[in-house]
Amino acid sequence: MSRLSNPAISTTAQQALDQYAVSLQQEVDVSAATVRNYVSDLRQFMAWCETTWADGQEQTRTWTPVAITTVLLTRYRTFLQHTQRLKPASVNRALVTLKRYAAWATEQGLISRNPATVVKLIPRKPGAPRQIDDDEEDALVSTVTSLGSLRDRTMIVLMLHTGLRAHEVCTLQRPNVTLGKRSGRLTVYGKRNKYREIPLNATARAALSDYMETLPATCLYLFPSEKTQVALSERALGHVIKKYAALAHVRDVSPHDLRHRFGYRMAEAVPLHRLAQIMGHDSLDTTLLYIRGTQRDLQQEVEKIAWE
Repeated sequence: MSRLSNPAISTTAQQALDQYAVSLQQEVDVSAATVRNYVSDLRQFMAWCETTWADGQEQTRTWTPVAITTVLLTRYRTFLQHTQRLKPASVNRALVTLKRYAAWATEQGLISRNPATVVKLIPRKPGAPRQIDDDEEDALVSTVTSLGSLRDRTMIVLMLHTGLRAHEVCTLQRPNVTLGKRSGRLTVYGKRNKYREIPLNATARAALSDYMETLPATCLYLFPSEKTQVALSERALGHVIKKYAALAHVRDVSPHDLRHRFGYRMAEAVPLHRLAQIMGHDSLDTTLLYIRGTQRDLQQEVEKIAWE
């Protein structure tokens, strides 16, 4: 069965669909767009059921809530995944819709037991985070150096060379920085207030040394808001990064992308357990993302054995 935008369903199915739509519209936390998506996904399922049942059968079978079974839902999942070849996100959206409907139908007494509880979503492998390439990094740093303030340049350089999270950048204070001639470190409190020390390389030390000489002694935060002199907000930091990225003609750059850039570069030469320690990861599974090749990486690898 091809996937139509508004497939035909029986009168009985339409009545059940309308009943559910009215219930969704009465929920305060559900937007009109969400209602449309739920109704559309449920209609697709109803149409698939009725078409599947009618195939090779003389007697027409119409859809009703009591027709929903665990086996039927798993068959539909297989249909979406292997026949329709939908992406995992699309399959899971449809399954979430059906799970929600089955829970609602159970609460309303339309069915005696929720058959969707044990139906699993399609597991999704996390994709590689956005990777800023060398040219993009050069353009970003060159732009902030020529057009930006010393504060902004130091923030961007520091993020590229330490992998700090946005919150960690914004809450850095002068006592968190230790600088020496051949070494240095930052002390930060990351997620769940977890303490860690981050070594500073020569580039980061030079940037911080030049910047901290200009920082007023009365200023507590390392990167204060230029207007209020209090801690820079994460939202403001995001605006700063996006501003220079736009000026440098580098697309879609966020503070977290600078952290990813650090992770990718470090993963090329540093054992994963050490990188996890520097970046503050609780699990090596998170750190493994940085050795997952991008599509371009994989394309370059397979081209190595091409005959042409």
